[in-house]
Amino acid sequence: MTFPPSRPFELPPRKLADGRDVPALTLAVHEAGSGPAVVLCHGFPELAYSWRHQFEALNGAGFRVVAPDQRGYGGSDRPEPIEAYDLHHLTGDLVALLDQLEIERAVFVGHDWGGFVAWAMPVLHPERVSGVVGVNTPNLPRMPLQPTQLMRATVGGDDEKLYILWFQEPGVADPVLARDVRLVFERLMVGGIPPEQALARAANLPGGPDMNPFRRLGELEPMGEPIISAAELDHYVDVFSRTGFTGGINWYRNMDRNWETAPGVGATRIEVPCLMVTAEWDLALRPELAAGMGAQIPDLETMLLEKCGHWTQQEQPTEFNAVLVDWLERKISA
Repeated sequence: MTFPPSRPFELPPRKLADGRDVPALTLAVHEAGSGPAVVLCHGFPELAYSWRHQFEALNGAGFRVVAPDQRGYGGSDRPEPIEAYDLHHLTGDLVALLDQLEIERAVFVGHDWGGFVAWAMPVLHPERVSGVVGVNTPNLPRMPLQPTQLMRATVGGDDEKLYILWFQEPGVADPVLARDVRLVFERLMVGGIPPEQALARAANLPGGPDMNPFRRLGELEPMGEPIISAAELDHYVDVFSRTGFTGGINWYRNMDRNWETAPGVGATRIEVPCLMVTAEWDLALRPELAAGMGAQIPDLETMLLEKCGHWTQQEQPTEFNAVLVDWLERKISA
């Protein structure tokens, strides 16, 4: 089957648990199939389109698949306030979407930033969750201090050296990425290479290595081979040329707010079945970050995909689909 076209779903106005009003919001949603629901949550800078290889496998195994462009992305609304992108809004959108689709509970599968949202779901909305799958993104323990405070200590206070810190100031990273959208995706959407090779290349960059490839993409050679076709590249370029990157970057600008307002995330025992899929060659989310997850998740399985980089479901879709479908068929009843 082809990747299903999106449909707009208007989420009605609502209130968050802390009393804040959430205006109506429209999400562009790709949906197909019947059976137990699986909600696919994309990361940065991605789209629901990033899950295009998963629909046929999951539908064929008897699952209903729901993949939204999350708020700030693609065909969905992009509210202006930065605080409209915290975990309470992001997880609340998914609950409101389940209501619109008349789905009581779902498995939430999240990659990259979508993984942080998926792991927050059983903490903030446990009654709507039947399982969680982390793709590269583990359920990280709660940090002892604000995330940006800890990050600044690692780079000596030079925010430009770490992309997450560089993203924090509104209007700084956004226009840099928007200046050459095609270059962004040509450099990012490549397969993984062994970490030692990647680190050796980084050491030879002009000005020395840092952890902020986004600000000097033009200086970087592609780390691996392209994992998307020319037509797929064009799709990403067309969408992000229209929307820009601010919506997605605003997720990063809520890291400290999430830490302050959702203290249970990363500190709460998760009782639903969970799967953690790690990728051997992911430099951003190393497999060893998932090592301690079993302490808070009694029903946890972990699977390592070898020779795979960060964009797992696009780089190794066949291998990833096999792992995901096997787990779903064993753990999630019809």
